[in-house]
Amino acid sequence: MTTAAAPDTAAIKSWLLDLQSRIVTTLEALDGLPFRTDAWDRSPTPPLSAQSGGSPQMGEHPDGHKGGKAEAAFNGGGGISRLIEEGNVLERGGVNFSHVLGQRLPPSASAHRPELAGRHWEAMGVSLVFHPRNPYAPTVHMNVRCFVAMKDGEDPVWWFGGGMDLTPYYGFEEDARHFHATCKAALEPFGSDLHPRFKDWCDRYFFLKHRNEPRGVGGVFFDDFSEGGFEHAFAMTRSIGDSFLTAYLPILERRKDHPYGERERDFQAYRRGRYVEFNLVYDRGTLFGLQSGGRTESILMSLPPIVKWRYDWHPEPGSAEARLYSEFLHARDWL
Repeated sequence: MTTAAAPDTAAIKSWLLDLQSRIVTTLEALDGLPFRTDAWDRSPTPPLSAQSGGSPQMGEHPDGHKGGKAEAAFNGGGGISRLIEEGNVLERGGVNFSHVLGQRLPPSASAHRPELAGRHWEAMGVSLVFHPRNPYAPTVHMNVRCFVAMKDGEDPVWWFGGGMDLTPYYGFEEDARHFHATCKAALEPFGSDLHPRFKDWCDRYFFLKHRNEPRGVGGVFFDDFSEGGFEHAFAMTRSIGDSFLTAYLPILERRKDHPYGERERDFQAYRRGRYVEFNLVYDRGTLFGLQSGGRTESILMSLPPIVKWRYDWHPEPGSAEARLYSEFLHARDWL
């Protein structure tokens, strides 16, 4: 996880911005409506104790510094949020770029990594979620990111993370196979062991323990990745990000005009509730963003616009809705 030379963060940032632009341009052409651009900048802020003249009433975290808003002390950075709402194809979607920096880490990053205590850090990435209007078109998530923590006199600590996963409401095996085949092809040049590792990691990560079910049909997920050195790890991460449009666009084009009615929209809203539950309870990126003083509007842009919950609901046996549970919402080899 450590190297003597600091990673080339300028090269990472340049690629991330280009990736965001390429994805947005492609989806704008498909949807027919433009994405909104919301650029933001956050200047470093002094700690709350300096503002108020007293110590904030907050609990201690395992790494020894205060929790709550004090975790955002001296954090700064900026980003570009590209989003669409009430589009022709996408009911809601966003592609976020962010580059944030701080003098100390939030508990989600440092609680289990004592070597990170006392380091200043920067994190950058592109994260996207698309919620199509048509219930037969699946929701998709993709994220690629880099984290660097530095301390004078010590080697920098860095890693890459990310992946992509597919969340259908009405399952199609050809869609799942295509998505997983694209993920596998993106990883093959970097080692035959990566796809099975990252697929299994995805299946385990995007799992709602309180529901005992996966969020969708999976994909690939990785974190804390620095194997092979910076150039190798960066190239692998680029391959994942650059393969996103190949993985998702054919599926969206196939399903966006599929006929549907109120029954399908109702089930879509119900299943979207699982998406909300995962993001707010388990997702590390969401928790890190909120705990590190990130921009709330951008962090929560991943949530769907229309969601429903029902008490102890079960699909009608033999229905298309029941088929999602019996054939798609469990880990399996799609290839």
